[in-house]
Amino acid sequence: MPQAGFDESVDRLGVPRAHWQTFFHTLEELEPEELTRRWSDAKHLIRENGVTYNVYGDPRGTSRPWQLDPLPLLISSDEAAFIDRGLIQRARLLELLMADLYGPQRTLKDGIIPPELLYANPGFLRSCHGIRLPGNRYLQLYAANLGRSENGAWQVIGDRAQAPSGAGYALENRIVLSRTLPEAFRDCRVQRLALFFRAFRDALRAIAPRNRDNPRIVLLTPGPFNETYFEHAYLARYLGYTLVEGGDLTVRDNRVFLKVLGGLQPVDVIFRRLDDDFCDPLELRPDSFLGVPGLVQAVRSGNVAVANALGTGVLEAPALMAYLPQLFRYFLGQDAQIGSVRTWWCGEPTALAYVLSHLDDVILKPAFPSVGADPVCIDELPGEKRAALIDRIRAHPRDYVAQERLTLSTAPVMVGDAVEPRKMVLRTYLTADRDSFTVMPGGLTRVGSTPDSLVVSMQRGGGSKDTWVLSAGSVSTFSLLPPSGFRVELTRAGGDLPSRAADNLFWLGRYAERAEGTTRLLRDVVGRLAERSALTDVPELPALLRTLTLHCDSPPGFIGEGAEARLADPDPEVLALVFDLSRHAGLGSTIQKLWRVASIVRDRISTDMWRVVNALSDFPTDPVAKYGEDGPTMADVLDLLNHTVITLAAFGGLVVESMTRGEGWRFLDMGRKLERSMHMIHLLRGTLLWPTPQEGPVLDALLEVADSSMTYRRRYMGSLNTEAVLDLLVLDETNPRSLASQLAALVEDVEYLPRSGGPRAARGREQRYALEALNAVRLAEVDKLGQVWEVNRPALRDLLDDLGATLPALSDAITQQYLSHLETSQHLAATSPQPPLVP
Repeated sequence: MPQAGFDESVDRLGVPRAHWQTFFHTLEELEPEELTRRWSDAKHLIRENGVTYNVYGDPRGTSRPWQLDPLPLLISSDEAAFIDRGLIQRARLLELLMADLYGPQRTLKDGIIPPELLYANPGFLRSCHGIRLPGNRYLQLYAANLGRSENGAWQVIGDRAQAPSGAGYALENRIVLSRTLPEAFRDCRVQRLALFFRAFRDALRAIAPRNRDNPRIVLLTPGPFNETYFEHAYLARYLGYTLVEGGDLTVRDNRVFLKVLGGLQPVDVIFRRLDDDFCDPLELRPDSFLGVPGLVQAVRSGNVAVANALGTGVLEAPALMAYLPQLFRYFLGQDAQIGSVRTWWCGEPTALAYVLSHLDDVILKPAFPSVGADPVCIDELPGEKRAALIDRIRAHPRDYVAQERLTLSTAPVMVGDAVEPRKMVLRTYLTADRDSFTVMPGGLTRVGSTPDSLVVSMQRGGGSKDTWVLSAGSVSTFSLLPPSGFRVELTRAGGDLPSRAADNLFWLGRYAERAEGTTRLLRDVVGRLAERSALTDVPELPALLRTLTLHCDSPPGFIGEGAEARLADPDPEVLALVFDLSRHAGLGSTIQKLWRVASIVRDRISTDMWRVVNALSDFPTDPVAKYGEDGPTMADVLDLLNHTVITLAAFGGLVVESMTRGEGWRFLDMGRKLERSMHMIHLLRGTLLWPTPQEGPVLDALLEVADSSMTYRRRYMGSLNTEAVLDLLVLDETNPRSLASQLAALVEDVEYLPRSGGPRAARGREQRYALEALNAVRLAEVDKLGQVWEVNRPALRDLLDDLGATLPALSDAITQQYLSHLETSQHLAATSPQPPLVP
């Protein structure tokens, strides 16, 4: 069905527009099967690389894959030049307006802008008034949303000035699509994006108050739950900046410092992705936990630069667009080359009268940005809601603006094997460049979710396109990546590690090892459940089930009240520990935590490590949806656990073989060693603390779970002996699964941690705890550990109790000294070994 409005790719007769013809011709030369194969590979690459966008309220949350269409939007070189001129003019105006609003405010005194439009705007930060910026540069990165009207004219429908998002997604779209359609990309002579990002880096360097040759620049993110967190991590890696959260920064003596393991390091420039009012809880929004206390004063003192400047959110008010025509003439003596969509602020009586008489022809919006407030087409409202909205407009006219309904242009979108037209909005980006601006030769094109959707929004399920700006001549081959043969200063330092990143890597190691240990234990249990005909046929099963309850911290389970009934029918409890997310230390919950913390530090782990972790996101948490109404059989669960063990082992192998031995690896390794030690304590406590008449099967199961069966058989030819098993799993430092091996590695890791005073300083608490645990194991005598006195093994019990107290204390000491500096680990309190419960 023909769509109303301007079609980007074909004219009204259905003939491809001139600048699209090369693209269509190249596409026609590809076989449909080849195009389908390439696009399938591209979607797989997007998923493997973890390109996500968090749609609030979407059940997939932060794991929702980025939606990219295989057909780009093409813009001719002449049209791109026209857009560039118009947006550079607009950006210059907005900077002049910012300098006035936060300075002399002549626009208010001369009656160009009503005072209510400024002082009622929550984006106007009074605490930033009077702050002088070098060169009056307020916008290092500015974005404008463009829509095309029915006659083909571009209009600005919105400004993004405080923390524009999407530039990183535009870059990712380009990388994916240039690989998917390399022939079309080459033949169409598409302009590259690297020069724009180089100019942006130069713009940030230029505003540094000191060290302009080599300033320390950080990217400030709200954190992993933000809708565009992937982009924050992606840009930080691409531009070479440290990704930080508010808690990573501190203000001392009106200067901003980055908290790293070795101390504090000064920060010169903050590229922020936080909204204005969240940046400083002292002077802006007191309930913000995302910002940096004292940041406004540090900016006021001239000791740090923030991009974009604090207070630029005032420019995003839709009500301001009603006055832009006058502002162009006031500041520049010119009309806008690219106009804004017609806007009426209802706070003006004449504008209110017009809006009330043309309600069916306009879209209503809040006058100032408001979370969750969507545009409203009043003619689509039922009578009562329509009347109520009109009453609200009459009662509070200053709170509303009306904008002309713009029939957006359409672009072709692949839907299955068909092509459909969808409404589109182009977000294009500008960066400060000396005394002017540079425009990105591309941008982020967004398309509607359905053919009849009038609202184009990623939060409403829309998709994106790569934007190809075509060149009339040769295309620059510049890249931000250094060319081969480029001489660099050799270094083996990995950069300073922020405390938050160290904390997340520490817990990445813990969750990865916890997941592997839980999977191995569950696999042995499920394998025996799948083969048993009765519980008495598997004498070691009760001990393994009790160990499972202890390890997953899920009493009463198989050790508390009602344990006998659950031992007689263990399947429901075991399945819950595999799939039920409410079991906080069960397998499904642990894998979710592993994926979440890996996504936070994905800028510090390799692509292969991320792909391995991302593969775990398919772990089923709804067994009915995965296996049908009858749920999984034990054979199904066993297959799942075998696959999960292999995936987790691949992650561990990459940690050992691929990570450089810097501070990041050290904290990840400490997390793994701590967790493997705790796992072994649980195993020994649940299986050998209380000897059974038939201990041979228990010993065999213990060796299987500890992945030490082959080593034991090679040494002892299969003759099971308690003392020999204890020697292998507790005292043997050559066995990487033993307690002694883990504790020796922990001591080495702790010794390498940075500390004030140098190597001759007195030992810290973390060093003492690590040595205490290792010495306790080294001094243990295996014959005493195996001795039974009355009903248990007292020497083994005492050793496990001591280690069960020392290891959590070691974890807390590391946390207090290097990570939070404030409180003990809250995770560990819920998963520390508990006092033994007599079976």
